[in-house]
Amino acid sequence: MTQITTCSFFKLKGFSNKFWAFSQMQFGHQYLKNSKGLVFYKLLGSGAENGFSAKPNLGTYALLCVWDSEDYATDFFKNNFFFKKYQSKSTELFTVFAHSAEAHGKWDGKQPFVKNATLFIDKPIMVLTRASIRFSKLFSFWRRVGNVSKSLEEYKGLSLSIGVGEWPLIQQATISIWKTQAEMMDYAYKNQKHKEVVLLTRKLNWYKEELFARFVPYKFKGKWNGKILEL
Repeated sequence: MTQITTCSFFKLKGFSNKFWAFSQMQFGHQYLKNSKGLVFYKLLGSGAENGFSAKPNLGTYALLCVWDSEDYATDFFKNNFFFKKYQSKSTELFTVFAHSAEAHGKWDGKQPFVKNATLFIDKPIMVLTRASIRFSKLFSFWRRVGNVSKSLEEYKGLSLSIGVGEWPLIQQATISIWKTQAEMMDYAYKNQKHKEVVLLTRKLNWYKEELFARFVPYKFKGKWNGKILEL
């Protein structure tokens, strides 16, 4: 069996659908925790604007899953009651399938990603960064992160990027998909605003736990923001 990671993004409209999705941040776990072949998962809310905000966006959510194999993921997406209900309430649903290429750090004390892929400079890449922000550092963090998220909009190599989290104010994650690793690295190492935040992260000790992972996406399903993403 070859481990895979999937991330599904849901967009909802209407008060009742948004309220249902918000409630599933608490009640949805009963439909996930015993799913066959599922070794790790996170139900994630998102921030306002492009996701990088302390204010919640009640119309966008994500489900990150790590599976023992793609067969388990396929069965879940086809038959799981919770996922099918989420799908029926969503105006858009997009799922990325990926293999882990590297991971450092931990998420709730675990490092769930098993490396089974190699990155190539001219091929697509998915990047996950996740951190649990120290409560005393919240103001300092959010005062600066907005400028970085705005700078992302300038990059044509970016296919998708969204800020998510279990509790987006305190537990923040970023999931981004790039057309090539070269374009991702150009942003990460040459964008001045991003470089400043990376330096401040170490200097100001913002995080009490963090994880950084890179993946090789190999399949997309669905649409996001009205567009079909292509590998």
